[in-house]
Amino acid sequence: MNLAVIFGGRSAEHDISVITGLQAIANLKSDGRTVVPIYIDRKGAWFTGAALEKIDAVRACQKHGKACYLDPRPGVGLTVEGMFAKRTPLDVALLCMHGCHGEDGSLQGLLELCDVPYTSCGVGASAGGMDKVTMKHIFRGVGLPVLPDVSCTRDELANVDAVVARVENGVGYPCFVKPANLGSSIGIGRAADRAELEQALAVAASFDRRILIEKAVVDPREVNCSALGFGHDVQVSAIEEPLRAKDFLSFDDKYMSSGGQGGMKTLKRKLPADILAATAAAVRDCTARCFTALDCKGVVRVDFLIDAQGELFINEVNTIPGSLAFYLWEPLGMDYPSLLEKLIEYAFVAHKEKQKNGYAYESKVLGQYGGTKTK
Repeated sequence: MNLAVIFGGRSAEHDISVITGLQAIANLKSDGRTVVPIYIDRKGAWFTGAALEKIDAVRACQKHGKACYLDPRPGVGLTVEGMFAKRTPLDVALLCMHGCHGEDGSLQGLLELCDVPYTSCGVGASAGGMDKVTMKHIFRGVGLPVLPDVSCTRDELANVDAVVARVENGVGYPCFVKPANLGSSIGIGRAADRAELEQALAVAASFDRRILIEKAVVDPREVNCSALGFGHDVQVSAIEEPLRAKDFLSFDDKYMSSGGQGGMKTLKRKLPADILAATAAAVRDCTARCFTALDCKGVVRVDFLIDAQGELFINEVNTIPGSLAFYLWEPLGMDYPSLLEKLIEYAFVAHKEKQKNGYAYESKVLGQYGGTKTK
């Protein structure tokens, strides 16, 4: 079976995606799988080749990789460019993409066109989970706990006074300002007054057209939980509490802590989290409800905030979490290769379920069509 591992991408989270992808490849190879590495560079060019299983080759992809593309026609597969073009059929794709152009439903849409089974959420769940504004609308609509917020678009900042007034009236200070479609804490700012708010809005607008501004929880505890499954077959993981040194977990806190080599496992954390049994039960319940509300597939991680009164709020959902959240499943006896097997299994289950859908509907419309009318 040809198992493609797709990583990298035209995203601010490119480097973390590379780490997730290489971790997955190493564990798949140790489990005897036939892996087809597909690396997408920062400009969106695609490369493949066995050499790309190593970080040095990824850094020099134009030298060690072979340019390729995924043909959108079903059954064609991966085409390596060159005088003697070679096509490799793909049986399943393991997605290790983070951020735009990979975690947001765009790559998932291409794989749907190709009719290739893939891990991670489908198009709708990926898009809804990636966009924080849309995500909060969905969760609020089904009664899940989220913080008060307002949103704006980049062009609205031409009248920044109006945006500031909406924030001050609807959310107040302190607040967090976030690009709607980014993760890994990139572009996020905390504002305690108008000057900081305007600065945070400018930074967020440099990363995305849509911006979320939400009420800040003062001195919160942060906990994360993962869900795994498809449909109503959902398991939840152990709960962790990441340890932060500042107002929120920065990119460096997540990926550079402990002198880390990258990947979420380097982050300082309490695992399992030291929280009340009732709070832990609420976290597990909300994690499963997030999964089903978005119609997720594969593995996701839901991040929560707990305020001083013990009230729980959903911060965000990661539809392709860093390192595929394997560290949250280890305490339950599931190692990384076993988690990857489950992801592949759910990819095939979802693909088989989709094959039950009917797409052909015979009508008489074309027979009656006589061309466009002109005056």
